[in-house]
Amino acid sequence: QVQVAESGGGLVQAGGSLRLSCAASGSIFSINAMGWYRQAPGKQRELVAVITSGGSTNYADSVKGRFTISRDNAKNTVYLQMNSLKPEDTGVYYCNADVRGGSVSGIDRYWGQGTQVTVSS
Repeated sequence: QVQVAESGGGLVQAGGSLRLSCAASGSIFSINAMGWYRQAPGKQRELVAVITSGGSTNYADSVKGRFTISRDNAKNTVYLQMNSLKPEDTGVYYCNADVRGGSVSGIDRYWGQGTQVTVSS
């Protein structure tokens, strides 16, 4: 089994910064993409940023230039540095990892429980 756990959320004023971390652990042979999603109250979950095992990244237009996703493959960990935060960035931030459990196994997506980010105006 695989566990994914986020940390680093909290309350911050508009214009401030936060850094989220997400670590995957358990029966892991390799991890392909890792990503961050967020869900605001009353809205659907949306992609924030994703990073491949090779380091290629993709961002939602709303966070480009403000957020940076990175990963440490040796630690099975992905980070999200969030700068110039806005009240509309408020929501629960979820991490996922596309995990291969063995050399001939398929890829399964695992999600964390989420971490709350609140940006006050």
